[in-house]
Amino acid sequence: MVPVQFELLGQLTVSTAGRPIDPGPGKARLLLVALLLHSNQTVPHATLLEALWHDDPPPSAHANLRTYVRGLRRAFGPDEGDRLGHSPGGYRLRVGPLERDVDRFEAASERGREALATAGPAAARAEFRKALDLVSGPEPLSGLPLTPLLARRVAPITDMWLTVEEEHAETLLALGSAAEAVRRIGPLLERHPLRQRAWAQLMLGQYRVGNVAAALDAYRRARQSLRQESGVDPRPELTALHDDILHHRPHLAGPRGTPQPSAAGTGTPAAAAPDAPSDPHAPPPDPTSSLRPRQLPSALQDFQGRDQDVTRLDRWLDQALAPPGTPMIAAVSGMAGVGKTSLALHWAHRVAGRFPDGQLYVDLRGYNTGGALPPEDALRGFLEALHVPQNRIPPDLKGRAALFRSLLSTRRLLIVLDNCRDAEQVRPLLPGPGSCVAVVTSRDRLTGLVVRNGARPLVLGVLAPREAHALLGSRMGVDRLGTDPDAADAIVRATGGLPLALAIVAARISEQPGFPLKAFADELCGADGPLDALDEGEARQVFSWSYLALSEQAARLFRLLGLHPGPGLTVAAAAALAGTTVPGVAPKLRELTRLHLLTEQAPGRYALHDLLRAYAAELAALPEYAKDRAAALHRMFDHCLHVAHPAGVLLQPQWQSFEPVARLAEPTAAPPADPEAAAAWFTAEQDVLPRLVAAAMDSGFEAYAWQLAWSLTTFLAPRGLWQRQKEVQQLALAAADRTGDLTGRAVTHRLLARAYTRLGDLVSAEELLTRALAFHRELDDPAGQAQTLHNLMEVCYVQGLLDKAIVYGDEALPLHRRGGNRAGEARTLNAIGWVHATAGDYGLALARCSEALTHQPPGTDDNGRAATLDSIGYALDRLGRPGEAVRRYEEAIGLFRVTADRYHEAETLLRLGDTLLATENPAAAREAWREAAVILDELGDATAGDAHDRLARLDHAPADREN
Repeated sequence: MVPVQFELLGQLTVSTAGRPIDPGPGKARLLLVALLLHSNQTVPHATLLEALWHDDPPPSAHANLRTYVRGLRRAFGPDEGDRLGHSPGGYRLRVGPLERDVDRFEAASERGREALATAGPAAARAEFRKALDLVSGPEPLSGLPLTPLLARRVAPITDMWLTVEEEHAETLLALGSAAEAVRRIGPLLERHPLRQRAWAQLMLGQYRVGNVAAALDAYRRARQSLRQESGVDPRPELTALHDDILHHRPHLAGPRGTPQPSAAGTGTPAAAAPDAPSDPHAPPPDPTSSLRPRQLPSALQDFQGRDQDVTRLDRWLDQALAPPGTPMIAAVSGMAGVGKTSLALHWAHRVAGRFPDGQLYVDLRGYNTGGALPPEDALRGFLEALHVPQNRIPPDLKGRAALFRSLLSTRRLLIVLDNCRDAEQVRPLLPGPGSCVAVVTSRDRLTGLVVRNGARPLVLGVLAPREAHALLGSRMGVDRLGTDPDAADAIVRATGGLPLALAIVAARISEQPGFPLKAFADELCGADGPLDALDEGEARQVFSWSYLALSEQAARLFRLLGLHPGPGLTVAAAAALAGTTVPGVAPKLRELTRLHLLTEQAPGRYALHDLLRAYAAELAALPEYAKDRAAALHRMFDHCLHVAHPAGVLLQPQWQSFEPVARLAEPTAAPPADPEAAAAWFTAEQDVLPRLVAAAMDSGFEAYAWQLAWSLTTFLAPRGLWQRQKEVQQLALAAADRTGDLTGRAVTHRLLARAYTRLGDLVSAEELLTRALAFHRELDDPAGQAQTLHNLMEVCYVQGLLDKAIVYGDEALPLHRRGGNRAGEARTLNAIGWVHATAGDYGLALARCSEALTHQPPGTDDNGRAATLDSIGYALDRLGRPGEAVRRYEEAIGLFRVTADRYHEAETLLRLGDTLLATENPAAAREAWREAAVILDELGDATAGDAHDRLARLDHAPADREN
């Protein structure tokens, strides 16, 4: 691709080699923005429609979207065909490294932060300036009428820019350039008056240039803006800075040479600022301050992984301790057993030497069954550790917190607040302005601490496989781990990378040095499940602490989520399980997420760790919840079916459908509105639906099982995912056989046979189709009979039984006509024509296929029309009309792409390449075969070898063949 520069940090501009590119009118620009904000990702059609029209798209929205896409492709130029591509369910814009100014901005910003930690503020300022020089307007994408969706996606870019402005201002203040800091920060606050860090910088900058009145006025304006626009008061740090300015405290002085304000605040530099007046409430001097607390518990000697998290904590510490110094609070959160305390203690011991006044530690017991530690008790322990006499410790929480902050204001201590329940429990234990650092761990996300106290969030996930193997090796020995790599991999998978589970397993393995690893892997993966295998390590008890902290309704939802097979679920699916609405379930999902019993993988999509899912399922299986469990399962399957079935009909309108199980209740989510949305939904749910089929089968909801399987197959079949289709339809067939549902048995036998045909098991396919035909005859179902005969025709064709194939086709045609199925008739006519073509009767083949095409006008059965065009192309090629053949092949490929039928697209690409090579166009043939090879490789299809063989033969052809 030719390099293109996309500029978003100001007005949207696009250029290449200094030449501007016009993306087009307003909607086209919004489309480009939506694609740029998700560069190198497939953006679903539904998302793009919302980005362009919010909630009021016109009837022609899809057509308009395609028009805007074509316009962007033309704007990029004829050689940029791969830049904006169509993927199943959406579009994808390819963007090279650093082609977006946002990426260049982020890279320069990160270099600035690294420079601040290693080389100092001067080097950091240079990098921050490089980043800020990329900003060309007052706001990102200024001048564009952004829809609410785009505005939400642009907000993080704005926040990133403002953060760098503040970081740049910090370097200016550290280098004595207070006047420049004031010039930059002042206009920023006019547009973004809720940035408390920027207000502090403006106040300090004004003070350092000698304008005390302006500094105090800045505080007044900050307080007024915060109260009016968000209803909150300034943070304690801002209030403390205001008090320091009022009293001209010495620590406000800037680097040497910075003018200092006079005591009167007139702006005239003074020789020296007066000392702050004595505070009657300040604690007395501590005569035993040389006794430093060292309260950190021992850290794990074999701590493994978390390198990126440790590096992030290091960077935050460097920033906090670098002049002029800002308080650091790190909020480390994650699910039970993920290793929050281990990380906090490992890092605390690592940096303890940078805190000459000592380290404080307390276990707040936030999720202990015995109750959480009250903050006033924790403060008493801290004050005693700081050698405050018993008779000087205030009796109330407020007094103890004030005394604690006062004692810390002139010290540099590290404080580890472990296992806190929520922000309210820990807030009184936080240091005020100064050089102390606090690390808080919790299962709660501590959002209030982040918002109100400026804490930096660090959310821990499970360990990556490499880290999990390292942890096991450190606990049980690398040599032992290497005796059976497959068993080690199975153990890591079964524990889901959860450090607690890995530690329990490693301990058990170490206790049995003579046992093979496979024995432990089999135990973890056995029928009893990993929780039973881990029970000696009290995994259930650890999880129970979080569960018992939930509200009653959130606890019920957690139990019911254990019924969902995973790996992820939508808000609508959660609402169906709970028997409520999407708005009704949202607060409960937020509660579960806040306590890390649930993870929000993407907006509106959630996942449970496998061990937590097993724990939730155990709770749901308790006898007292039996009635609730059965009703929730019914609602879950009902919700999924009544989204999946209409979505399947949209994808394959020509397939013979059925009347699904009657809807249980109003759906919690509307089914997809068009084929693009249906494809996007199946793409998102393709890993969930096979599990739901199995769950329905196991739970006694057999009708839902086979009907969900049919719906999923409308997505799997065109994509050539035959093995997955086989596995799903095997479950579906067993479900239909169990209940004796005649329609279900007919449908599942036929669809399973289709998978066997594609996988090469023709004997099984023919047996299944013969039974399916009998079921359809018993049902007096002409459409089902016709489709089954069509499938038998295909099996005979693959077996080389061409005459028998024609007989099946001729039997199917009148049945299609009897049922009024013109699309089915056309497909069978095309199949008959294809068999004649492979038998060498190209004239008759062309006649049959042309007749089929008359039954397939554009827009009715695009997939069937594509197949017919492919057959016509083949016949034309054999009749010596390659130019016409190429045109028909290209039409077919275009329609296969529209319908996301990748397998048949690849087949036609192979034939197109054959024709192009015969017409002395080897370069175009190579490209067609290369595209086919890519598709077939991705599908894992055996015919991929045919594509690679063609390419290999072309590579070894005489050199003049390519000229």
